[in-house]
Amino acid sequence: MSGTTTAGARLRGAADGANRWVVLVVLCLSLLVVALDATVLHVAVPSVTEDLRPSATGLLWIVDAYPLVCASLLILFGTLGDRIGRRRVLLLGYALFGLASALAATADTPAVLIAARALLGVGGAMIMPATLSILRQVFPDRRERALAIGVWTAVAAVGAATGPVVGGFLVEHFWWGSVFLINIPLMVVILPLGRWLLPESRGAGDGPWDVVGALTAAAGVLGVVLGVKRLGGGAALLDPVALGPLACGLALLILFVRRQKRRTHPLIDIAMFARPAFSTAVGCIVLAMLALVGLQLIAVQYLQLVLGLSPLETGLRLLPLTFAAMAAGATGSYTLRRVGPRKMVGWGFVLTASSVLLLTSMGHHDRPVLLTAGFVLLGFGLQSTLFGAYESMLSDAPAERAGGAAAIGETSYQLGAGLGIALLGSVMNAAYAPGLASLGEKGVPARAGAEASHSLGEAYQVAAQLGGPTGELLRSTARHAFVGGLHVTLFVSAGLLLLGALAALRLPKAMDCPPKEVRLLGERGATEPGTPDGQEAGTPDRRATGPKLLDAVPAPAPERPAQGLTLPARREPAEATGSGRAAH
Repeated sequence: MSGTTTAGARLRGAADGANRWVVLVVLCLSLLVVALDATVLHVAVPSVTEDLRPSATGLLWIVDAYPLVCASLLILFGTLGDRIGRRRVLLLGYALFGLASALAATADTPAVLIAARALLGVGGAMIMPATLSILRQVFPDRRERALAIGVWTAVAAVGAATGPVVGGFLVEHFWWGSVFLINIPLMVVILPLGRWLLPESRGAGDGPWDVVGALTAAAGVLGVVLGVKRLGGGAALLDPVALGPLACGLALLILFVRRQKRRTHPLIDIAMFARPAFSTAVGCIVLAMLALVGLQLIAVQYLQLVLGLSPLETGLRLLPLTFAAMAAGATGSYTLRRVGPRKMVGWGFVLTASSVLLLTSMGHHDRPVLLTAGFVLLGFGLQSTLFGAYESMLSDAPAERAGGAAAIGETSYQLGAGLGIALLGSVMNAAYAPGLASLGEKGVPARAGAEASHSLGEAYQVAAQLGGPTGELLRSTARHAFVGGLHVTLFVSAGLLLLGALAALRLPKAMDCPPKEVRLLGERGATEPGTPDGQEAGTPDRRATGPKLLDAVPAPAPERPAQGLTLPARREPAEATGSGRAAH
Protein backbone atom coordinates (compact mmCIF):
# COMPACT_ATOMS: atom_id res chain seq x y z
CA MET A 1 0.00 0.00 0.00
CA SER A 2 2.83 2.37 0.89
CA GLY A 3 4.57 1.54 -2.39
CA THR A 4 1.48 2.50 -4.32
CA THR A 5 1.17 5.74 -2.39
CA THR A 6 4.82 6.58 -2.99
CA ALA A 7 4.49 5.85 -6.71
CA GLY A 8 1.38 8.00 -6.91
CA ALA A 9 3.12 10.86 -5.12
CA ARG A 10 6.11 10.56 -7.45
CA LEU A 11 3.87 10.63 -10.54
CA ARG A 12 1.86 13.55 -9.18
CA GLY A 13 5.12 15.35 -8.58
CA ALA A 14 5.89 15.14 -12.28
CA ALA A 15 2.73 17.08 -12.97
CA ASP A 16 3.03 19.52 -10.07
CA GLY A 17 6.70 20.29 -10.79
CA ALA A 18 8.60 21.29 -13.89
CA ASN A 19 7.37 18.72 -16.38
CA ARG A 20 4.01 20.12 -17.41
CA TRP A 21 4.49 18.36 -20.74
CA VAL A 22 3.69 15.09 -18.96
CA VAL A 23 0.31 16.60 -18.12
CA LEU A 24 -0.13 17.47 -21.82
CA VAL A 25 0.48 13.83 -22.77
CA VAL A 26 -2.29 12.63 -20.45
CA LEU A 27 -4.68 15.32 -21.66
CA CYS A 28 -3.93 14.45 -25.30
CA LEU A 29 -4.65 10.80 -24.55
CA SER A 30 -8.03 11.89 -23.19
CA LEU A 31 -8.73 13.82 -26.37
CA LEU A 32 -7.62 10.87 -28.49
CA VAL A 33 -10.27 8.64 -26.93
CA VAL A 34 -13.07 11.18 -27.41
CA ALA A 35 -12.06 12.10 -30.96
CA LEU A 36 -11.67 8.47 -31.95
CA ASP A 37 -15.19 7.64 -30.83
CA ALA A 38 -16.63 10.49 -32.88
CA THR A 39 -15.62 8.85 -36.18
CA VAL A 40 -14.87 5.20 -35.44
CA LEU A 41 -18.49 4.27 -36.17
CA HIS A 42 -18.56 5.82 -39.65
CA VAL A 43 -17.18 2.83 -41.54
CA ALA A 44 -19.40 0.53 -39.48
CA VAL A 45 -22.60 2.25 -40.65
CA PRO A 46 -23.31 -0.31 -43.41
CA SER A 47 -22.80 -3.20 -40.95
CA VAL A 48 -25.04 -1.55 -38.37
CA THR A 49 -27.69 -0.97 -41.04
CA GLU A 50 -27.60 -4.60 -42.10
CA ASP A 51 -27.70 -5.97 -38.56
CA LEU A 52 -30.09 -3.63 -36.70
CA ARG A 53 -32.16 -2.39 -39.67
CA PRO A 54 -32.66 1.18 -38.42
CA SER A 55 -34.76 3.70 -40.35
CA ALA A 56 -33.00 6.51 -42.20
CA THR A 57 -33.73 8.88 -39.33
CA GLY A 58 -32.67 6.27 -36.79
CA LEU A 59 -29.38 5.78 -38.60
CA LEU A 60 -28.72 9.52 -38.47
CA TRP A 61 -29.43 9.48 -34.74
CA ILE A 62 -27.06 6.56 -34.19
CA VAL A 63 -24.25 8.55 -35.76
CA ASP A 64 -25.40 11.96 -34.50
CA ALA A 65 -26.49 11.32 -30.90
CA TYR A 66 -22.93 11.36 -29.55
CA PRO A 67 -21.80 14.81 -30.80
CA LEU A 68 -25.17 16.49 -30.25
CA VAL A 69 -25.65 15.34 -26.66
CA CYS A 70 -22.03 16.20 -25.98
CA ALA A 71 -22.49 19.70 -27.40
CA SER A 72 -25.62 20.39 -25.37
CA LEU A 73 -24.00 19.49 -22.04
CA LEU A 74 -20.60 21.16 -22.39
CA ILE A 75 -21.64 24.36 -20.62
CA LEU A 76 -23.24 22.39 -17.80
CA PHE A 77 -20.24 20.18 -17.06
CA GLY A 78 -17.68 22.87 -17.86
CA THR A 79 -19.13 25.18 -15.21
CA LEU A 80 -19.67 22.27 -12.81
CA GLY A 81 -15.97 21.47 -13.02
CA ASP A 82 -15.18 25.06 -12.07
CA ARG A 83 -17.14 24.50 -8.85
CA ILE A 84 -16.31 20.96 -7.71
CA GLY A 85 -12.99 20.41 -9.47
CA ARG A 86 -12.18 19.76 -13.11
CA ARG A 87 -10.11 16.68 -12.41
CA ARG A 88 -12.98 15.14 -10.45
CA VAL A 89 -15.44 15.69 -13.32
CA LEU A 90 -12.85 14.36 -15.77
CA LEU A 91 -12.39 11.09 -13.86
CA LEU A 92 -16.16 10.61 -13.58
CA GLY A 93 -16.38 11.16 -17.33
CA TYR A 94 -13.80 8.43 -17.92
CA ALA A 95 -15.86 5.94 -15.88
CA LEU A 96 -19.13 6.80 -17.63
CA PHE A 97 -17.44 6.62 -21.04
CA GLY A 98 -16.27 3.08 -20.33
CA LEU A 99 -19.70 1.91 -19.13
CA ALA A 100 -21.49 3.47 -22.11
CA SER A 101 -19.02 1.80 -24.49
CA ALA A 102 -19.89 -1.61 -23.05
CA LEU A 103 -23.60 -0.89 -23.49
CA ALA A 104 -23.11 0.24 -27.11
CA ALA A 105 -21.07 -2.86 -27.99
CA THR A 106 -23.86 -5.17 -26.79
CA ALA A 107 -26.80 -3.20 -28.24
CA ASP A 108 -29.33 -5.38 -30.07
CA THR A 109 -31.80 -2.69 -31.19
CA PRO A 110 -31.39 0.79 -32.73
CA ALA A 111 -32.98 2.38 -29.63
CA VAL A 112 -30.42 0.82 -27.28
CA LEU A 113 -27.55 1.88 -29.52
CA ILE A 114 -28.87 5.44 -29.72
CA ALA A 115 -29.19 5.55 -25.91
CA ALA A 116 -25.64 4.23 -25.50
CA ARG A 117 -24.31 6.81 -27.94
CA ALA A 118 -26.12 9.51 -25.96
CA LEU A 119 -24.45 8.29 -22.75
CA LEU A 120 -21.12 8.42 -24.55
CA GLY A 121 -21.96 12.04 -25.34
CA VAL A 122 -22.54 12.72 -21.63
CA GLY A 123 -19.15 11.20 -20.83
CA GLY A 124 -17.50 13.20 -23.59
CA ALA A 125 -19.08 16.41 -22.26
CA MET A 126 -17.55 15.68 -18.87
CA ILE A 127 -14.11 14.94 -20.33
CA MET A 128 -13.55 17.70 -22.89
CA PRO A 129 -14.14 20.90 -20.87
CA ALA A 130 -11.94 19.67 -18.03
CA THR A 131 -9.02 18.73 -20.28
CA LEU A 132 -8.42 22.14 -21.85
CA SER A 133 -9.15 23.90 -18.56
CA ILE A 134 -6.21 22.02 -17.07
CA LEU A 135 -4.11 22.66 -20.18
CA ARG A 136 -4.84 26.38 -19.92
CA GLN A 137 -3.76 26.33 -16.30
CA VAL A 138 -0.41 24.62 -16.83
CA PHE A 139 0.45 26.70 -19.93
CA PRO A 140 -0.21 30.34 -18.97
CA ASP A 141 2.24 31.76 -21.55
CA ARG A 142 0.62 32.28 -24.96
CA ARG A 143 3.60 30.99 -26.94
CA GLU A 144 3.81 27.75 -24.98
CA ARG A 145 0.03 27.44 -25.02
CA ALA A 146 0.01 27.84 -28.80
CA LEU A 147 2.60 25.07 -29.07
CA ALA A 148 0.55 22.88 -26.72
CA ILE A 149 -2.58 23.55 -28.79
CA GLY A 150 -0.60 22.55 -31.87
CA VAL A 151 0.18 19.19 -30.29
CA TRP A 152 -3.43 19.03 -29.16
CA THR A 153 -4.79 19.57 -32.66
CA ALA A 154 -2.40 17.01 -34.13
CA VAL A 155 -3.63 14.41 -31.64
CA ALA A 156 -7.22 15.36 -32.40
CA ALA A 157 -6.54 14.82 -36.09
CA VAL A 158 -5.07 11.41 -35.35
CA GLY A 159 -8.13 10.40 -33.33
CA ALA A 160 -10.74 11.72 -35.73
CA ALA A 161 -9.14 10.57 -38.96
CA THR A 162 -7.75 7.22 -37.80
CA GLY A 163 -11.13 6.33 -36.36
CA PRO A 164 -12.25 4.97 -39.75
CA VAL A 165 -9.02 2.96 -40.04
CA VAL A 166 -9.45 1.39 -36.62
CA GLY A 167 -13.15 0.88 -37.22
CA GLY A 168 -12.53 -0.65 -40.63
CA PHE A 169 -10.02 -3.15 -39.24
CA LEU A 170 -12.35 -4.16 -36.39
CA VAL A 171 -15.46 -4.48 -38.57
CA GLU A 172 -13.57 -6.54 -41.13
CA HIS A 173 -12.14 -8.97 -38.56
CA PHE A 174 -14.80 -8.96 -35.83
CA TRP A 175 -18.22 -7.24 -35.74
CA TRP A 176 -19.44 -3.64 -35.54
CA GLY A 177 -19.76 -3.70 -31.73
CA SER A 178 -16.00 -4.09 -31.41
CA VAL A 179 -15.54 -0.42 -32.40
CA PHE A 180 -16.89 0.44 -28.94
CA LEU A 181 -15.10 -2.27 -26.99
CA ILE A 182 -11.72 -0.66 -27.72
CA ASN A 183 -12.71 2.23 -25.42
CA ILE A 184 -12.78 -0.02 -22.36
CA PRO A 185 -9.05 -0.91 -22.17
CA LEU A 186 -8.22 2.72 -22.97
CA MET A 187 -10.33 3.84 -20.03
CA VAL A 188 -8.72 1.21 -17.80
CA VAL A 189 -5.32 2.76 -18.60
CA ILE A 190 -6.23 6.44 -18.58
CA LEU A 191 -8.32 6.46 -15.38
CA PRO A 192 -5.42 5.66 -13.00
CA LEU A 193 -3.06 7.85 -15.04
CA GLY A 194 -5.41 10.79 -14.65
CA ARG A 195 -5.86 10.01 -10.97
CA TRP A 196 -2.10 10.11 -10.37
CA LEU A 197 -0.82 12.71 -12.81
CA LEU A 198 -3.41 15.43 -13.30
CA PRO A 199 -3.60 18.39 -10.92
CA GLU A 200 -6.90 19.43 -9.42
CA SER A 201 -8.09 22.92 -10.24
CA ARG A 202 -11.17 25.04 -9.76
CA GLY A 203 -12.42 28.37 -11.00
CA ALA A 204 -12.57 31.54 -8.95
CA GLY A 205 -15.82 30.30 -7.40
CA ASP A 206 -17.42 33.75 -7.33
CA GLY A 207 -21.18 33.48 -7.11
CA PRO A 208 -23.47 30.45 -7.20
CA TRP A 209 -23.51 27.94 -10.02
CA ASP A 210 -26.45 28.72 -12.33
CA VAL A 211 -27.96 25.25 -12.61
CA VAL A 212 -31.16 26.56 -14.22
CA GLY A 213 -29.16 28.44 -16.84
CA ALA A 214 -27.03 25.40 -17.65
CA LEU A 215 -30.09 23.18 -18.10
CA THR A 216 -31.84 25.86 -20.18
CA ALA A 217 -28.86 26.06 -22.52
CA ALA A 218 -28.71 22.26 -22.85
CA ALA A 219 -32.42 21.98 -23.66
CA GLY A 220 -32.21 24.88 -26.12
CA VAL A 221 -29.33 23.37 -28.08
CA LEU A 222 -31.06 20.00 -28.25
CA GLY A 223 -34.33 21.57 -29.41
CA VAL A 224 -32.70 23.51 -32.21
CA VAL A 225 -30.72 20.53 -33.43
CA LEU A 226 -33.73 18.23 -33.24
CA GLY A 227 -35.74 20.63 -35.38
CA VAL A 228 -32.95 20.91 -37.93
CA LYS A 229 -32.59 17.12 -38.08
CA ARG A 230 -36.30 16.64 -38.71
CA LEU A 231 -36.25 19.27 -41.43
CA GLY A 232 -33.34 17.42 -42.92
CA GLY A 233 -35.34 14.21 -42.74
CA GLY A 234 -37.89 15.60 -45.16
CA ALA A 235 -40.33 17.43 -42.88
CA ALA A 236 -41.85 20.67 -44.17
CA LEU A 237 -40.78 23.95 -42.59
CA LEU A 238 -44.22 24.46 -41.02
CA ASP A 239 -44.58 20.83 -39.97
CA PRO A 240 -45.17 20.79 -36.18
CA VAL A 241 -42.83 17.80 -35.90
CA ALA A 242 -39.94 20.03 -36.99
CA LEU A 243 -41.22 23.50 -36.14
CA GLY A 244 -42.12 22.63 -32.53
CA PRO A 245 -38.65 21.56 -31.30
CA LEU A 246 -36.97 24.29 -33.37
CA ALA A 247 -39.16 27.07 -31.96
CA CYS A 248 -38.86 25.75 -28.39
CA GLY A 249 -35.10 25.45 -28.70
CA LEU A 250 -34.71 29.00 -30.02
CA ALA A 251 -37.00 30.33 -27.28
CA LEU A 252 -34.95 28.59 -24.59
CA LEU A 253 -31.69 29.92 -25.99
CA ILE A 254 -33.13 33.45 -26.02
CA LEU A 255 -34.18 33.01 -22.39
CA PHE A 256 -30.69 31.73 -21.58
CA VAL A 257 -29.06 34.79 -23.16
CA ARG A 258 -31.37 37.19 -21.32
CA ARG A 259 -30.77 35.37 -18.03
CA GLN A 260 -27.01 35.58 -18.46
CA LYS A 261 -27.20 39.31 -19.19
CA ARG A 262 -29.10 39.92 -15.94
CA ARG A 263 -26.94 37.81 -13.64
CA THR A 264 -24.05 39.27 -11.67
CA HIS A 265 -22.06 36.05 -12.10
CA PRO A 266 -23.18 34.54 -15.44
CA LEU A 267 -22.17 31.17 -16.74
CA ILE A 268 -21.33 32.75 -20.10
CA ASP A 269 -20.40 36.38 -20.63
CA ILE A 270 -22.62 37.24 -23.60
CA ALA A 271 -20.71 40.51 -24.08
CA MET A 272 -17.85 38.47 -25.52
CA PHE A 273 -19.86 38.05 -28.72
CA ALA A 274 -19.66 41.82 -29.25
CA ARG A 275 -15.92 41.36 -29.83
CA PRO A 276 -15.49 40.89 -33.62
CA ALA A 277 -12.57 38.49 -33.35
CA PHE A 278 -14.31 36.30 -30.80
CA SER A 279 -17.66 35.99 -32.60
CA THR A 280 -15.93 35.50 -35.97
CA ALA A 281 -13.72 32.74 -34.61
CA VAL A 282 -16.73 30.91 -33.17
CA GLY A 283 -18.52 31.08 -36.52
CA CYS A 284 -15.43 29.81 -38.33
CA ILE A 285 -15.19 26.82 -35.98
CA VAL A 286 -18.82 25.88 -36.69
CA LEU A 287 -18.36 26.16 -40.47
CA ALA A 288 -15.09 24.22 -40.49
CA MET A 289 -16.48 21.35 -38.42
CA LEU A 290 -19.68 21.30 -40.44
CA ALA A 291 -17.64 20.73 -43.58
CA LEU A 292 -15.16 18.24 -42.08
CA VAL A 293 -17.51 15.78 -40.41
CA GLY A 294 -20.30 15.97 -42.98
CA LEU A 295 -17.92 15.47 -45.90
CA GLN A 296 -16.08 12.68 -44.15
CA LEU A 297 -19.26 10.68 -43.57
CA ILE A 298 -20.33 11.11 -47.21
CA ALA A 299 -16.83 10.21 -48.40
CA VAL A 300 -16.92 6.97 -46.42
CA GLN A 301 -20.20 6.01 -48.07
CA TYR A 302 -18.78 6.83 -51.50
CA LEU A 303 -15.66 4.75 -50.96
CA GLN A 304 -17.57 1.72 -49.70
CA LEU A 305 -20.81 1.76 -51.68
CA VAL A 306 -19.73 3.28 -55.00
CA LEU A 307 -16.12 2.13 -55.29
CA GLY A 308 -16.76 -1.12 -53.42
CA LEU A 309 -13.83 -0.80 -50.99
CA SER A 310 -13.76 -2.79 -47.78
CA PRO A 311 -14.03 -0.97 -44.41
CA LEU A 312 -10.29 -1.35 -43.83
CA GLU A 313 -9.44 -0.11 -47.33
CA THR A 314 -11.77 2.83 -46.75
CA GLY A 315 -9.97 3.76 -43.56
CA LEU A 316 -6.59 3.53 -45.27
CA ARG A 317 -7.77 5.82 -48.07
CA LEU A 318 -8.53 8.48 -45.43
CA LEU A 319 -5.03 8.31 -43.91
CA PRO A 320 -3.68 11.14 -46.13
CA LEU A 321 -6.24 13.43 -44.51
CA THR A 322 -4.89 12.36 -41.12
CA PHE A 323 -1.26 13.01 -41.94
CA ALA A 324 -2.03 16.39 -43.52
CA ALA A 325 -4.04 17.45 -40.47
CA MET A 326 -1.23 16.31 -38.17
CA ALA A 327 1.24 18.41 -40.16
CA ALA A 328 -1.00 21.46 -39.95
CA GLY A 329 -1.40 21.02 -36.20
CA ALA A 330 2.30 20.48 -35.59
CA THR A 331 3.27 23.61 -37.56
CA GLY A 332 0.27 25.69 -36.51
CA SER A 333 2.06 27.72 -33.83
CA TYR A 334 4.83 28.75 -36.23
CA THR A 335 2.37 29.54 -39.05
CA LEU A 336 0.16 31.63 -36.80
CA ARG A 337 3.09 33.75 -35.64
CA ARG A 338 4.31 34.24 -39.20
CA VAL A 339 1.09 35.07 -41.08
CA GLY A 340 -1.39 36.00 -38.33
CA PRO A 341 -4.93 34.73 -37.61
CA ARG A 342 -6.65 36.47 -40.53
CA LYS A 343 -4.52 34.92 -43.27
CA MET A 344 -4.21 31.55 -41.55
CA VAL A 345 -7.96 31.08 -41.12
CA GLY A 346 -8.98 32.75 -44.39
CA TRP A 347 -6.54 30.90 -46.63
CA GLY A 348 -7.28 27.70 -44.75
CA PHE A 349 -10.90 28.04 -45.82
CA VAL A 350 -9.88 28.83 -49.42
CA LEU A 351 -7.59 25.80 -49.54
CA THR A 352 -10.36 23.59 -48.17
CA ALA A 353 -12.90 24.91 -50.67
CA SER A 354 -10.42 24.22 -53.48
CA SER A 355 -9.99 20.65 -52.30
CA VAL A 356 -13.76 20.16 -52.16
CA LEU A 357 -14.15 21.45 -55.72
CA LEU A 358 -11.33 19.12 -56.80
CA LEU A 359 -13.25 16.20 -55.31
CA THR A 360 -16.24 16.95 -57.59
CA SER A 361 -14.20 15.15 -60.26
CA MET A 362 -14.95 11.88 -58.45
CA GLY A 363 -17.12 9.60 -60.52
CA HIS A 364 -18.10 5.95 -60.77
CA HIS A 365 -14.52 4.75 -61.15
CA ASP A 366 -11.67 4.79 -58.66
CA ARG A 367 -9.17 7.64 -59.06
CA PRO A 368 -6.74 7.16 -56.15
CA VAL A 369 -4.37 10.00 -57.06
CA LEU A 370 -7.22 12.50 -57.23
CA LEU A 371 -8.69 11.29 -53.94
CA THR A 372 -5.32 11.44 -52.19
CA ALA A 373 -4.63 14.99 -53.39
CA GLY A 374 -8.10 16.11 -52.36
CA PHE A 375 -7.86 14.57 -48.89
CA VAL A 376 -4.39 16.07 -48.28
CA LEU A 377 -5.59 19.58 -49.15
CA LEU A 378 -8.79 19.04 -47.16
CA GLY A 379 -6.99 17.90 -44.03
CA PHE A 380 -4.31 20.62 -44.09
CA GLY A 381 -6.73 23.43 -44.91
CA LEU A 382 -9.36 22.58 -42.32
CA GLN A 383 -6.86 21.91 -39.56
CA SER A 384 -5.12 25.24 -40.22
CA THR A 385 -8.49 26.98 -40.07
CA LEU A 386 -9.49 25.32 -36.82
CA PHE A 387 -6.15 25.99 -35.16
CA GLY A 388 -6.12 29.69 -36.05
CA ALA A 389 -9.76 30.24 -35.14
CA TYR A 390 -9.56 28.40 -31.83
CA GLU A 391 -6.34 30.04 -30.65
CA SER A 392 -7.66 33.48 -31.62
CA MET A 393 -10.94 32.90 -29.78
CA LEU A 394 -9.27 31.83 -26.53
CA SER A 395 -6.73 34.67 -26.66
CA ASP A 396 -9.27 37.37 -27.54
CA ALA A 397 -11.47 36.58 -24.55
CA PRO A 398 -10.63 38.43 -21.32
CA ALA A 399 -8.58 36.32 -18.93
CA GLU A 400 -11.26 36.41 -16.25
CA ARG A 401 -13.80 35.01 -18.76
CA ALA A 402 -11.62 32.25 -20.22
CA GLY A 403 -13.81 29.50 -18.80
CA GLY A 404 -16.93 30.71 -20.56
CA ALA A 405 -15.00 31.34 -23.77
CA ALA A 406 -13.63 27.81 -23.84
CA ALA A 407 -17.09 26.33 -23.17
CA ILE A 408 -18.47 28.30 -26.13
CA GLY A 409 -15.64 27.03 -28.30
CA GLU A 410 -16.26 23.40 -27.38
CA THR A 411 -20.00 23.80 -27.92
CA SER A 412 -19.54 25.36 -31.35
CA TYR A 413 -17.03 22.63 -32.23
CA GLN A 414 -19.37 19.77 -31.37
CA LEU A 415 -22.46 21.53 -32.66
CA GLY A 416 -20.74 22.12 -35.99
CA ALA A 417 -19.86 18.43 -36.19
CA GLY A 418 -23.44 17.36 -35.48
CA LEU A 419 -25.00 19.92 -37.81
CA GLY A 420 -22.56 18.92 -40.53
CA ILE A 421 -23.92 15.41 -40.55
CA ALA A 422 -27.52 16.63 -40.42
CA LEU A 423 -27.31 19.48 -42.94
CA LEU A 424 -24.96 18.00 -45.53
CA GLY A 425 -26.70 14.66 -45.12
CA SER A 426 -30.01 16.40 -45.81
CA VAL A 427 -28.59 18.08 -48.92
CA MET A 428 -27.30 14.72 -50.05
CA ASN A 429 -30.68 13.03 -49.56
CA ALA A 430 -32.54 15.88 -51.28
CA ALA A 431 -30.25 15.62 -54.32
CA TYR A 432 -30.21 11.81 -54.35
CA ALA A 433 -33.94 10.99 -54.16
CA PRO A 434 -35.07 12.75 -57.40
CA GLY A 435 -32.63 10.60 -59.36
CA LEU A 436 -34.80 7.56 -58.61
CA ALA A 437 -38.11 9.17 -59.63
CA SER A 438 -38.08 7.57 -63.08
CA LEU A 439 -37.75 3.99 -61.79
CA GLY A 440 -41.51 3.41 -61.89
CA GLU A 441 -41.57 4.10 -65.61
CA LYS A 442 -38.89 1.42 -66.13
CA GLY A 443 -40.78 -1.39 -64.45
CA VAL A 444 -39.46 -1.10 -60.86
CA PRO A 445 -42.25 -1.52 -58.26
CA ALA A 446 -43.26 1.76 -56.61
CA ARG A 447 -42.66 0.40 -53.10
CA ALA A 448 -39.16 -0.73 -54.02
CA GLY A 449 -38.38 2.66 -55.52
CA ALA A 450 -39.64 4.45 -52.40
CA GLU A 451 -37.47 2.33 -50.12
CA ALA A 452 -34.45 2.78 -52.38
CA SER A 453 -34.84 6.58 -52.26
CA HIS A 454 -33.93 6.65 -48.54
CA SER A 455 -30.25 5.86 -49.00
CA LEU A 456 -27.85 4.07 -51.33
CA GLY A 457 -27.38 1.29 -48.79
CA GLU A 458 -31.11 0.57 -48.75
CA ALA A 459 -31.20 0.73 -52.54
CA TYR A 460 -28.58 -2.03 -52.73
CA GLN A 461 -30.60 -4.17 -50.32
CA VAL A 462 -33.78 -3.71 -52.34
CA ALA A 463 -31.91 -4.44 -55.56
CA ALA A 464 -30.58 -7.69 -54.09
CA GLN A 465 -34.12 -8.73 -53.15
CA LEU A 466 -35.49 -7.97 -56.62
CA GLY A 467 -32.64 -9.67 -58.45
CA GLY A 468 -32.38 -10.08 -62.20
CA PRO A 469 -32.40 -7.18 -64.70
CA THR A 470 -34.81 -5.15 -62.53
CA GLY A 471 -32.51 -5.36 -59.53
CA GLU A 472 -29.49 -4.44 -61.61
CA LEU A 473 -31.38 -1.48 -63.09
CA LEU A 474 -32.27 -0.25 -59.59
CA ARG A 475 -28.69 -0.67 -58.40
CA SER A 476 -27.20 1.18 -61.35
CA THR A 477 -29.72 4.03 -61.18
CA ALA A 478 -29.21 4.50 -57.44
CA ARG A 479 -25.45 4.50 -57.89
CA HIS A 480 -25.62 7.26 -60.53
CA ALA A 481 -28.06 9.25 -58.37
CA PHE A 482 -25.71 9.04 -55.39
CA VAL A 483 -22.74 10.34 -57.38
CA GLY A 484 -24.87 13.21 -58.69
CA GLY A 485 -26.04 14.02 -55.18
CA LEU A 486 -22.45 13.88 -53.96
CA HIS A 487 -21.43 16.54 -56.47
CA VAL A 488 -24.28 18.83 -55.40
CA THR A 489 -23.30 18.40 -51.75
CA LEU A 490 -19.68 19.22 -52.50
CA PHE A 491 -20.65 22.44 -54.30
CA VAL A 492 -22.84 23.50 -51.35
CA SER A 493 -20.01 22.75 -48.94
CA ALA A 494 -17.53 24.76 -51.04
CA GLY A 495 -19.90 27.73 -50.94
CA LEU A 496 -20.11 27.59 -47.15
CA LEU A 497 -16.34 27.39 -46.89
CA LEU A 498 -15.87 30.46 -49.07
CA LEU A 499 -18.31 32.33 -46.83
CA GLY A 500 -16.05 31.36 -43.95
CA ALA A 501 -13.07 32.83 -45.81
CA LEU A 502 -14.91 36.14 -46.15
CA ALA A 503 -15.87 36.10 -42.48
CA ALA A 504 -12.21 35.55 -41.51
CA LEU A 505 -11.44 39.08 -42.76
CA ARG A 506 -12.73 40.31 -39.37
CA LEU A 507 -9.97 38.50 -37.49
CA PRO A 508 -6.80 40.33 -36.37
CA LYS A 509 -3.97 40.57 -38.87
CA ALA A 510 -1.23 39.62 -36.44
CA MET A 511 -0.84 37.41 -33.36
CA ASP A 512 -0.46 39.81 -30.44
CA CYS A 513 2.30 38.26 -28.37
CA PRO A 514 4.87 39.79 -25.97
CA PRO A 515 8.56 39.58 -26.91
CA LYS A 516 10.32 36.43 -25.80
CA GLU A 517 12.71 38.26 -23.52
CA VAL A 518 9.87 39.67 -21.44
CA ARG A 519 8.66 37.36 -18.64
CA LEU A 520 5.26 37.57 -17.02
CA LEU A 521 4.93 37.29 -13.30
CA GLY A 522 2.24 34.64 -13.74
CA GLU A 523 4.88 32.25 -15.18
CA ARG A 524 6.60 32.11 -11.81
CA GLY A 525 3.48 31.02 -9.99
CA ALA A 526 3.67 33.94 -7.58
CA THR A 527 0.62 35.52 -6.02
CA GLU A 528 0.80 39.29 -6.04
CA PRO A 529 -0.79 41.21 -3.16
CA GLY A 530 -3.93 42.91 -4.24
CA THR A 531 -4.55 40.66 -7.25
CA PRO A 532 -8.30 40.65 -7.94
CA ASP A 533 -10.17 37.41 -7.52
CA GLY A 534 -10.44 35.47 -10.76
CA GLN A 535 -7.19 36.96 -12.10
CA GLU A 536 -3.78 35.26 -12.22
CA ALA A 537 -0.87 36.75 -10.39
CA GLY A 538 1.03 39.14 -12.60
CA THR A 539 -1.86 39.46 -15.04
CA PRO A 540 -2.89 43.08 -15.63
CA ASP A 541 -6.41 44.08 -14.73
CA ARG A 542 -8.12 44.31 -18.13
CA ARG A 543 -11.09 46.08 -16.65
CA ALA A 544 -8.95 49.05 -15.66
CA THR A 545 -6.07 49.35 -18.11
CA GLY A 546 -6.52 46.75 -20.84
CA PRO A 547 -3.90 44.14 -21.70
CA LYS A 548 -0.28 45.27 -21.43
CA LEU A 549 3.15 43.77 -20.83
CA LEU A 550 4.77 43.67 -17.44
CA ASP A 551 8.01 44.86 -18.98
CA ALA A 552 8.77 46.91 -15.91
CA VAL A 553 9.41 43.73 -13.92
CA PRO A 554 12.59 42.06 -15.23
CA ALA A 555 13.54 38.53 -14.26
CA PRO A 556 16.25 38.45 -11.61
CA ALA A 557 19.57 37.55 -13.26
CA PRO A 558 20.98 35.22 -10.56
CA GLU A 559 17.99 32.90 -10.64
CA ARG A 560 17.84 29.90 -12.90
CA PRO A 561 15.06 30.31 -15.49
CA ALA A 562 11.86 28.57 -14.51
CA GLN A 563 11.38 25.29 -16.35
CA GLY A 564 7.66 25.10 -15.83
CA LEU A 565 4.69 26.17 -13.82
CA THR A 566 4.40 24.85 -10.29
CA LEU A 567 0.89 23.57 -9.84
CA PRO A 568 -0.62 24.01 -6.39
CA ALA A 569 -2.19 21.03 -4.70
CA ARG A 570 -5.26 23.12 -3.91
CA ARG A 571 -6.65 25.68 -6.30
CA GLU A 572 -6.20 29.23 -5.04
CA PRO A 573 -8.26 32.06 -6.53
CA ALA A 574 -6.84 32.34 -10.00
CA GLU A 575 -7.77 32.81 -13.60
CA ALA A 576 -11.09 31.20 -14.37
CA THR A 577 -10.43 28.81 -17.19
CA GLY A 578 -12.70 26.49 -19.04
CA SER A 579 -13.11 24.05 -21.86
CA GLY A 580 -12.30 24.07 -25.51
CA ARG A 581 -10.32 22.39 -28.19
CA ALA A 582 -8.73 23.51 -31.39
CA ALA A 583 -9.53 20.60 -33.56
CA HIS A 584 -10.95 17.18 -33.83
